[in-house]
Amino acid sequence: MPAASTDHQRRRRLAWLLLAAGLLALLAGLVTGSNGVAPLATWAELQGDQAGLILGQIRAPRTLGALLVGALLGLGGALAQGLFRNPLADPYLLGSAAGAGLAVVLVLAGASVGGLAISLATAAWLERLGLVVAAFAGALAGVLLTLTLAQGAVQTLRLLLAGVVVSVLLGAVSDLVTVVSPDALRGKQAFMLGSTSFLGWPALAMMAGGLVVLLALALRHARALDALTLGEDSAASLGLHLGRVRLLLVLLLAASTALAVSQAGLVAFVGLVAPHLVRRHAPGAHAWLLGASAAMGAVLLGVADVVSRALIPPQELPVGVVTAVLGGIYLFVLLRRRGLS
Repeated sequence: MPAASTDHQRRRRLAWLLLAAGLLALLAGLVTGSNGVAPLATWAELQGDQAGLILGQIRAPRTLGALLVGALLGLGGALAQGLFRNPLADPYLLGSAAGAGLAVVLVLAGASVGGLAISLATAAWLERLGLVVAAFAGALAGVLLTLTLAQGAVQTLRLLLAGVVVSVLLGAVSDLVTVVSPDALRGKQAFMLGSTSFLGWPALAMMAGGLVVLLALALRHARALDALTLGEDSAASLGLHLGRVRLLLVLLLAASTALAVSQAGLVAFVGLVAPHLVRRHAPGAHAWLLGASAAMGAVLLGVADVVSRALIPPQELPVGVVTAVLGGIYLFVLLRRRGLS
């Protein structure tokens, strides 16, 4: 009982911390512009004629979108790590990233072959109208190809190996396409580095609706994830149909990852680090872990988005680079501490 009470207090404390951090990240995103984090400049802008455009159409949807993308990646990471019983699993493990990247490259290469010059304006137009759909479809196609190669989701090891093979194969095809059509390389690079610059209100509505549905479905199968952590034999003895449960979890993982990737590109480390931080500071069953990982992912990407805009104003860094650096430093320090202990 004392241990259970302590765990409950840790989870409640983390929940309040995530709520406070999320609100601070939202506020920081609203006051971060071309001058970096500038509350006074933001207050002056609110008094001008462009307040609705700056806050309502640029900063607010971008900041809220970063939180939603992070939540989807955090949820995907928790599903992947529970499914494979591996704390190093991430949402891109089953070929979704490689599939999305290949689809984006094919769209850009097709536009180039069709005679379109890949200027900044054209690239922006393509990203808003074509690349989102292509990335979403490509991510789902990559996961479906993995499932086909693995002959379903019955064996976890076969599924994992199939994901590695599909990722390598689709990545190689993507590189080959960029060799044939060099104009597609710039768009591919922007997609691979991740960006929240193009997020708008329609994208937010889509991600918010998808997050609610996917989180609700994931929570309905939280006990199945708990059973899988006990081992396949124990899960089967509890009456679980392992192949069916794994297939459903893979589809939820694919949908959450595809939705996030289609809107912001490949954002590294958020899906890996978010569930790890939750388990490290407030462990619990998957009913808690799934929701908390989504909240942690939202906070991590919200903070990274602010950092990407505030470091070198008026320019900004790709948010995927910021998350990769921060996530890599965290894991490096964690490994060093564990090695010393």
